[in-house]
Amino acid sequence: MRSEGMVSPAQQEDDRQFEAALRPTRLDDFAGQPHVREQLAIAIEAARRRGEAMDHVLLCGPPGLGKTTLAGIIAQELSVSIDQTAGPVLQKKLDLTGILSNVRKHQVFFIDEIHRLLPDIEEILYAALEDFRLDILIGTGPGARTHSISLPRFTAVGATTRLGLLSAPLRGRFGIVLRLDPYDEPTLAGIVERSAGLLEIGITHDAAREIARRGRGTPRIANRLLRRVRDYAQVRADGHIDHGVAQAALDLLKVDRYGLDEVDQKIMMTIAAKYGGGPVGLSTIAASIDEQADTIEEVYEPYLMQLGFLDRTPRGRIATDRAFEYFQVPRRHRFAGTQNPLFD
Repeated sequence: MRSEGMVSPAQQEDDRQFEAALRPTRLDDFAGQPHVREQLAIAIEAARRRGEAMDHVLLCGPPGLGKTTLAGIIAQELSVSIDQTAGPVLQKKLDLTGILSNVRKHQVFFIDEIHRLLPDIEEILYAALEDFRLDILIGTGPGARTHSISLPRFTAVGATTRLGLLSAPLRGRFGIVLRLDPYDEPTLAGIVERSAGLLEIGITHDAAREIARRGRGTPRIANRLLRRVRDYAQVRADGHIDHGVAQAALDLLKVDRYGLDEVDQKIMMTIAAKYGGGPVGLSTIAASIDEQADTIEEVYEPYLMQLGFLDRTPRGRIATDRAFEYFQVPRRHRFAGTQNPLFD
């Protein structure tokens, strides 16, 4: 599996369409995350009974766990429309004011990667989320004045992989804050079996468990693995996926028993073998494997830390004893002192 930064735009769009086709549209069909589902079910039903817009929702957690899917489910359950944007897309105040000025009563307004909003754009959101008011500055200099436009009550849904990067004023304007956690293997296997059914793929339960085992606790990754295994099965195994076929396909993809792919392995080998276990700076790791630093930090490191292979320290990243054992790297003397040029 390759990171999005290493995949062509056409492949990314193909993957997005594939994922969209497998997304559940109702809360009852959304697997796992019982605490999230229960809280949303209560909030949705309460908003329905009152005939009001639902409170703003902030969804946080690693990529691929279903934040975008849940935003669509909220709109579907409330029987309202949804407008979608993303933090990096909103570069000017007019970008956001244009969207907000067209917001409709009770609709869902979804902002992905909300932690990447620019500060001046974030400030516009404060009044919109709390007072349902859009403040527009007209003119410049001493003659400038603020014109306020009332907005219909709507439901904002923000999604972030980095909750700590959200400012306190913005975070405080979301009445419902929910964290999505990685999925356990049985739940993820159920998701794989559901996806296989939608795609009309024959698959055994053991094969689904094998894909889930290497799916890093993430439905998006498990579904992508299913897609690749389906290709292998159609060419090498008459289209049916049993445990042996799944195992052979995943081994061919170089996805190991923990779900670690080539990038994960490059990260760990860079720290453990090239730099003696660290500490080593994030930018140095990124340069060594030709990957974006934020991609490493947001996509790869959380899972490596969850497995107990990697530690983050103030002085840099460190490979654990378990990592040396698993990757079969001989131990060398660790870097010491604060003068190490590899520290970030």
